[in-house]
Amino acid sequence: MKKMLAFFGAFNPPTLAHLELAHFALDKTGREGVLFVPSKSVYIRNEQGKDFAFSDAERLSMLRSAAGERPWMQVTDWEIKQPYQPRTYETLCHLRDEGIDAALLLGSDKLPELEKGWRSIKEIAQERGIVCLSRGGDDCRAMIDDDPFLSSLSPYILVLETPAQFQSVSSTAVRRRLAAMQELKDELSAMVPKEICALLMGKFR
Repeated sequence: MKKMLAFFGAFNPPTLAHLELAHFALDKTGREGVLFVPSKSVYIRNEQGKDFAFSDAERLSMLRSAAGERPWMQVTDWEIKQPYQPRTYETLCHLRDEGIDAALLLGSDKLPELEKGWRSIKEIAQERGIVCLSRGGDDCRAMIDDDPFLSSLSPYILVLETPAQFQSVSSTAVRRRLAAMQELKDELSAMVPKEICALLMGKFR
């Protein structure tokens, strides 16, 4: 049985924080690798209410491109291929059937959601274990200790204090900057010929 960390998420798009924090967690836990599990685009738009979602193919391509230079990183399209959005516990059970014993890797921003927003979270914690990365300056241990439900899971949660430079990096911030770049491109297109617009935009790459 291969022991790994399973990193679930939209990865919309993947960021350096996703990659660096996953590798940080890998180093701290001594697991054999990190498996990235992107969710379905329809779930990101309709259930999570994201303002924009890259397609399943685009996010898979980005993740696989990143994995190409990181031998510790693997990507699975199992959830994306399903006709519905599988729940985390179902996916972890599938991975176990495939020979992967995966602990759940998540950010501290997910802690408040665990009691009411996640199915079978007790089973996940007790059977697989949870590795929690601090995000946005969160005091993870205080968050767990101050919440009766989370404190009941405390024996199964490993808290990692992550490097400060990646705590506030997010996919949302990346999407906002992409939107700003597109807005700039649209404004330039109204003022200069398209050939010159392409040259000007190239200056910022």
